[in-house]
Amino acid sequence: MPPNTTASTGQQPGKSGRKKGRKARLIVFVLVLALIGGVAYGAYWSVSTVRASFPQTKGSITLEGLSGPVDVKRDGYGIPQIYASSDEDLFMAQGYVQAQDRFYEMDVRRHMTSGRLSEMFGESQVETDEFLRTLGWDRVAKEEYEKKLSPATKKYLDAYAKGVNAYLEGKDGAAISLEYAALGFTNDYRPGAWKPVDSLAWLKAMAWDLRGNMQDEIDRALMTSRLGPEQIADLYPAYPYSRNKPVVQEGQYDELTGTYESGGTGTGDGTDPGTGTGTGTDPGTGTGTDPGAGAGAVDPGTGVEGASGAGTGDGTAGAGSGLEGQLSGLQQVLQDLPTAVGVNGDGIGSNSWVVSGKHTITGEPLLANDPHLSPALPSVWYQMGLHCRSVSAKCQYDVSGYTFAGLPGVIIGHNADIAWGLTNSGVDVTDLYLEKVTGEGYQYGGKVVPFTSREETIKVAGGPSRKIVVRETGNGPLLSDRSKDLVRTGKKAGVDSAAPDRGDGYGVSLRWTALDAGRTMDSVFAINRAKDWDDFRTAAALFEVPSQNLVYADTEGHIGYTLPGRIPVRAKGHDGSIPAPGWNSAYKWTGWIEQDELPYEFDPDRGYIVTANQAVVDPDAYPYTLTTDWGYGARSQRINDLIQSKIKDGGKISTDDMRQMQLDNSSSIAKLLVPELLKIDVKDPAVREAQKLLEGWDYTQDADSAAAAYFNSVWRNTLKLAFGHKLPKEVRVKGQCLWVDPVDPVGPAEERVKVRECGVREADQAQPDGGDRWFEVVRTLMEDEDSDWWTTPESGPREGAENRDELFRRAMVDARWELTAKLGKDIDSWSWGRLHRLFLKNQTLGTAGPGFVKYALNRGPWKLGGGEATVNATGWNAAGGYGVVWVPSMRMVVNLGDLDKSRWINLTGASGHAYNAHYVDQTDKWADGELLEWAHSEKAVEKSTEETLLLKP
Repeated sequence: MPPNTTASTGQQPGKSGRKKGRKARLIVFVLVLALIGGVAYGAYWSVSTVRASFPQTKGSITLEGLSGPVDVKRDGYGIPQIYASSDEDLFMAQGYVQAQDRFYEMDVRRHMTSGRLSEMFGESQVETDEFLRTLGWDRVAKEEYEKKLSPATKKYLDAYAKGVNAYLEGKDGAAISLEYAALGFTNDYRPGAWKPVDSLAWLKAMAWDLRGNMQDEIDRALMTSRLGPEQIADLYPAYPYSRNKPVVQEGQYDELTGTYESGGTGTGDGTDPGTGTGTGTDPGTGTGTDPGAGAGAVDPGTGVEGASGAGTGDGTAGAGSGLEGQLSGLQQVLQDLPTAVGVNGDGIGSNSWVVSGKHTITGEPLLANDPHLSPALPSVWYQMGLHCRSVSAKCQYDVSGYTFAGLPGVIIGHNADIAWGLTNSGVDVTDLYLEKVTGEGYQYGGKVVPFTSREETIKVAGGPSRKIVVRETGNGPLLSDRSKDLVRTGKKAGVDSAAPDRGDGYGVSLRWTALDAGRTMDSVFAINRAKDWDDFRTAAALFEVPSQNLVYADTEGHIGYTLPGRIPVRAKGHDGSIPAPGWNSAYKWTGWIEQDELPYEFDPDRGYIVTANQAVVDPDAYPYTLTTDWGYGARSQRINDLIQSKIKDGGKISTDDMRQMQLDNSSSIAKLLVPELLKIDVKDPAVREAQKLLEGWDYTQDADSAAAAYFNSVWRNTLKLAFGHKLPKEVRVKGQCLWVDPVDPVGPAEERVKVRECGVREADQAQPDGGDRWFEVVRTLMEDEDSDWWTTPESGPREGAENRDELFRRAMVDARWELTAKLGKDIDSWSWGRLHRLFLKNQTLGTAGPGFVKYALNRGPWKLGGGEATVNATGWNAAGGYGVVWVPSMRMVVNLGDLDKSRWINLTGASGHAYNAHYVDQTDKWADGELLEWAHSEKAVEKSTEETLLLKP
């Protein structure tokens, strides 16, 4: 067990490389005054102040509203297991306990989801609130609570809120969390009561970060300012189905019954699916499977051979620079939004796989899961167990796993009968629409339709309130109202002759499934209660947003996979890969894919199922287009290969084997490139010395590996030279400035004057990011050694390149001197972990302001192995640097043969209180790849318990 000592602070980063715009200004003024106030009040910042908010974890507390006693048993890591005799008591206690550990985090989250950050942090957050109010997450959550959710779910949400409010009763801010003490110096903010809708709205924030291909939709359009359709198609290659297997391999879609059946082989006609009707066999006619050029690239209705989505057939195909300007403005808005669980939707991934008992040592299934999300302090996940003393109609739960602070129930985990894991499916559930806007409304179907409008009042700490008007079209909220750039450039957007007269310009609206009220919260509780596969699939069908891959195992030996979600069916000719004309009814969503039609597997013959954000199903065997932008399957295929290598010749897999697979650091792009890099004739002795590091390297990216450090620098510089210098400023990293030809050059080439263009994208969102899409881009170009992509100009004394090997040589030179500057001249001192570091930051006070507050709240660094698109997915963005930008946010392995032999770990700890012993007490073990014991049975929980708190009615 860990020592019960105060968690120490760590070294702070010098400069993160990401300037956060509005987020960077978050409460800077507040914190400066807090610094002054802290000095003025002297003892206010004493040990007693820091400890004032630590929770009571022993003895007893009386809670009004309980019907019976509740035990809260915490192990040596502060992880609570709650025992109650009724559902309402169980969830009331869950609310109380989560508020004890994480209320500040919960409070910030609900202000984000409701667009009320300005109430806490002042004027700097007004624009963020305006955008979030326009999306209207809390309004949808209210509709769900009032009209959609079952009476039982509403009862549980009410009980949870009652528990949170019982904790808040009688406490001032400083007694709740240290952060409130800082806020209290400059404004009169006081936490308000928790409402059931506050829990529901968090599901919308989670869905936003996992929303699918909206970023790719924007990027494809932005690239048209510098790249032609064939070039854009090069950068979005087809998914390699023959090499990287999809999730579902043994099912079939029955054309006669219109349902998906598990097992067997497909019986369809073998055509390439289009957009909901099975059309689109010709990849050169706009709706094939290869996501090619974006809007404005070609004539309407036509495509590029080998590409798709190049035109819409009406209205936007010739949009050109005006549309690029609109979407650039939208991108600026999006990157300033606070993230919920991911990097604003970029880089989101996860691993989850399940192995049946015929391949395991125990003879029963093993299930692993590790979602890849932005690092946060505290972790986005909260571990706990919810146990009825006796499972009955009155008290139905015996479940343990990971949830979100602020949300009742368990999101990922197991009960006494089944286990489940989640990965993001990546299906396309968002579309952007151009809207013809006038003073009276918007054009649709040949006539002007009035907006649905509402007025919103934004309260601002330390200043006057602001009022905004939110306008919605039939497609959704008008996002362009929240961006001055979108309004300005919408007046100039280019369109083809089929489009209506521009008038006051074009707006941009968003159609997104999460803006329709749904029943995902019902699904959470139903999954928690499920006893078998049928229960599980029925419950999963309610998990409408975000659409997730769900893997399954049970104590009867079964394994399975299902794809739930509210997934739109689009009209012919519209695959969702580019913005569509909102005035044309032909581009509206025509319905939803029925649950019986969605792919699934149950007890496949191969005996295992892998989901890691790869394609769900082969398009030749399925009539609907789920997305044009899958992850490219580097991680999933590596997991498949690892499993196959273990089970060949009758081998068996253990719980620890599953853990070891989660830690696999192998780089698939290194396997492709290193043999070619070693063939390069290098003249410079210093570069040759670095090149020798790659000789005999096994392609694993361990933290202490010098070879991994050098290869990843070569990879980064290869991307920069081959692609980064050719991309438009809208997707390049902020601060990267290049002299380039004007977008619309005039006159002879020799007389053109270069213009200086600087990148505008944040470091963790810029391109080329080096993920597995770029693996595939480079793989497809390897045989074309004289491609224009392999050219780069000379720079000072460094030679240019006219072909692939010359560019590789240049990248090796640049990498050698980049690492010399960063790590020193002596290559024996190099290591990947010195470059690839994780800093954990408090997501509000720890990201800006005086250093003493950062020092108090933040932790790190940790030197990590792993990397981009590896199973151990400690992601980094090659355009922005080597720092870790997303991580396996937790890891678990569930042993269905003996649940008490399951293992788990969290990124940080149970507590959100700085200096509490459980603030980051799991992080060192997480970084080392260790897992903790995971007690579930009453006997095992009792054995692991170190502190017990009795909650009394």
